[in-house]
Amino acid sequence: MAKLAYLGLGVMGAPMARHLAAAGHEVCVYNRTAAKAAAWVSAHGQRAAETPREAVQGAEIVFACVGNDDDLRSVCRGPDGAFAGMAPGSVFVDHTTVSAGVTRELAGAAREADIGFVDAPVSGGQAGAENGVLSIMCGGAEEDFARAEPVMAAYARICRRLGDSGAGQIAKMMNQICIAGLVQGLAEALHFGERAGMDGRAVVEVISQGAAGSWQMANRHETMLDGKFDHGFAVDWMRKDLGICLKAAQEVGVALPVTALVDQFYAEVQAMGGGRWDTSSLLARLRQFD
Repeated sequence: MAKLAYLGLGVMGAPMARHLAAAGHEVCVYNRTAAKAAAWVSAHGQRAAETPREAVQGAEIVFACVGNDDDLRSVCRGPDGAFAGMAPGSVFVDHTTVSAGVTRELAGAAREADIGFVDAPVSGGQAGAENGVLSIMCGGAEEDFARAEPVMAAYARICRRLGDSGAGQIAKMMNQICIAGLVQGLAEALHFGERAGMDGRAVVEVISQGAAGSWQMANRHETMLDGKFDHGFAVDWMRKDLGICLKAAQEVGVALPVTALVDQFYAEVQAMGGGRWDTSSLLARLRQFD
């Protein structure tokens, strides 16, 4: 069992840290809102710290799942940041979805401090985190991944190293590009079926068993048809991720026309007041034109 730190106790981080504690590891947690850290400790034992630097003292592996590039920099760098407190030879694992640029920046800073760095964004949403069945896409040195992977197994369905620093974030971008197109296609199909007088549930029972089947279809079609979008991965978060994808695509000279279009559709959902709705709320956007 390892001595660990976990930085960031949001809807993803809190259950992931819980799985680490349940696996028998010693876990010190930090959260920007101290009350969340206190509540987590009250529920799961272990201990909390007031700063990232304090939380990582003596930790063999430090995990983080925060909001964006700036949030990640703030927990890593500076006099109270994790890098200032981590021992040489320890490993930092970042589960945040951020740009490949900030990943490479922080991986370089970690190397200068003789700290390993693994970018390890996840897919599977809050349910995947709660149930310990996340897909984890990793970048970094092989030896750093080899140390972290057995610990991440506490909440992983699959965990793979896909290349050097930044490779995990590029893979997550590919994941979000795929999801954007899938959800829009599903929304259009369900809306078309409604207008054509079809029973959407009956149709999905059939087509989900064929080539059109997907996780989104299996797990979201019923709530979409019921107009329930108060769950799952929020539109605001998806727009952040798609913004990262579109910026990276510009940098490598690749066009993402479908992704760009769906990103604008999500902007329209935000304008409808649906920033915290689930990403499947693309159907609500289509229904407003009925």
